[in-house]
Amino acid sequence: MLKRFIADLHIPTCLSPCADLGMTPSTIVKTASEKRLDIIAITDHNSAENVLAAKKTGENTGITVLAGMEITSSEEAHILALFDDAENAIKLQDVVYKNLMPGENNARRFGDQIVVNEKDEVLSFNNRLLIGATTLTAYDILNTIHSLKGISIASHIDREAFSIISQLGFIPEDLKFDALEVSPRIDRKKAEHLFVDYRPFPLVSFSDAHDLNNIGKQTTSFFMHEPTISEMISALKNIDGRKVEWG
Repeated sequence: MLKRFIADLHIPTCLSPCADLGMTPSTIVKTASEKRLDIIAITDHNSAENVLAAKKTGENTGITVLAGMEITSSEEAHILALFDDAENAIKLQDVVYKNLMPGENNARRFGDQIVVNEKDEVLSFNNRLLIGATTLTAYDILNTIHSLKGISIASHIDREAFSIISQLGFIPEDLKFDALEVSPRIDRKKAEHLFVDYRPFPLVSFSDAHDLNNIGKQTTSFFMHEPTISEMISALKNIDGRKVEWG
C-alpha cells in the first residue's frame, strides 16, 4: 500500500551565507518534526558539509533526512541535487569545490558560513565563495548528479534570477531534469498556466526556508512505498500509482 510522505526538500543551513544563523541541523530537524514533516533535504549552496550532522540529528526521529546541495551552474542557474546518503553528496561536493569560482567569502557582505556538528557545536567556518557560481554547466551538473544516482531539480523556475529559465530563457529539451521546482510565491494553478510548455516535467514546490519559521511553508506530498530516492523517482514518473501532489 502506498503511503503519503510530506516533504520539504529545499532547506539550507547556517552553512549557506544567505541563511539565518539559527538554521542549524538540529534546530531544522526539530522544527521539521514539530511541523510533522516526513522528509526533508539539506541543500546548502555549493556545499554538503552540514549534511552528516543533519542526518545524525534525524536518526530515531521518524524524519528522513536526505543529503542534498543547491549548485550554481556556470550560467548562474540554481540546481538541486538530492541523494539517499551523504557519501554521494560528498562526492558531488568534491566536484563542485574543484570548479568553484576563485575567491573567499566576505562574511560582512554575504554572511557567515558555519560548519557545525549534530550538537550545534561550531566545527569551522567555510571560507570558500559558496554564494558564487561554479564553472560547471547545467549539463555537467545533471550528468554528475545522475551518475551518482541522485535526483536533479531545477530550482525556483518562476524567479527572475538564478533559475534555469531566467538564465537561459528556456529549458533545452536535452536538459533532463527529474522535476522543476516553483517557489511558494505562486500556486499550482498559476504555475501550470505559466509553465504549460514544460508539461513533460513534473512540478514540485518546497519552502527554500532561510529561517526556521518558513520550514514547511510549502511542501510536496509523495505517494510511494518508502522515503527513498528510487521511490521518489518512481513517484515523479507516476509509476504503478506513485505520484506527487502539492498546492
